[in-house]
Amino acid sequence: MTVKAAVIGVGSMGVNHARVNWELPDVDLVAVADFDESRVNSVAKKYSTKAYTDYQRMLDETKPDEVTLAVPTVYHHKIALDIIERGIPLLIEKPISFTLEEGREIIEAAKNKNVKLMIGHIERFNPAIIALKELIAQEELGRIFQMDAHRQGPFPARIGDVGVVIDLAVHDLDIMRFVSQSEIVRVFAETEKHIHSKYEDLLTGLVRLADGSVGTLNINWLTPTKIREFIVTGERGLFRCDYLTQDLYFYENPISHGSEWENLRVLRGVREGKMVRHMIAKKEPLRAEQEAFINSILNNTPAPVTGEDGLRALELAKAIIHSGTIHETVQV
Repeated sequence: MTVKAAVIGVGSMGVNHARVNWELPDVDLVAVADFDESRVNSVAKKYSTKAYTDYQRMLDETKPDEVTLAVPTVYHHKIALDIIERGIPLLIEKPISFTLEEGREIIEAAKNKNVKLMIGHIERFNPAIIALKELIAQEELGRIFQMDAHRQGPFPARIGDVGVVIDLAVHDLDIMRFVSQSEIVRVFAETEKHIHSKYEDLLTGLVRLADGSVGTLNINWLTPTKIREFIVTGERGLFRCDYLTQDLYFYENPISHGSEWENLRVLRGVREGKMVRHMIAKKEPLRAEQEAFINSILNNTPAPVTGEDGLRALELAKAIIHSGTIHETVQV
């Protein structure tokens, strides 16, 4: 079966969704839509498809089997509801919506119309993160003590409607929940606005999870090089994941077998052991994300990242912003 796909919004992320759908076998990119006529015509020409500036006309004329929504966050709510009303499966680029109430309305509408809804938290499809989650589930690390997220880089000209928390920190808040399978229950944050004219561009955050572990967030648009790193420290050592290179390293804390002098063993509860670089089969996360969405449609299986997942990530991000404003801990 050939799936007819369409993309609404062909900016920096949407153009890549269009490319991936165009590349995938058994997927027919039937149309792209964008308010910018010059941009949408250029993308449509490149990927041999139809261009529209009116997304509703596109939906009605091409009748796609699935749609990816990659417009600025402030437009998610209205366009998502228009797509859902037509009964079309929908993949929304993160975050799910601009406000929590809008997110709830999108989820409720999808349930009422029995429409498959998936949120594009792309880092869940990074092969290194998938491997990390599996290793943690196999208790290779033992009990988790701490998770540290570093997501830093230059200010992106493409962003105008949200700050660094909504644009970037939602990734790591979601990944902390994903790899640990534990819920975040409390947050504290300090935020600053140095370059962005309206929203925060620096976040230093602290979260507490239900399993007792602690997470830290170092996120900004102020660093002149792109850093995307996730570290998990536990009883048996430390995992370090590089999102960009999809490399995963394990630094072992050797388990003592009682051969050491007891007092020395107590003093040296953590020791430097061997380092293992896990072999990861590299794959473009965006392609894996689109494949997972299409497979869930064809096989009538649950979407890998649900509307509720997206709403929780947004709720946590909003709590972080609030904490950074009032300079107090926020229960979530």
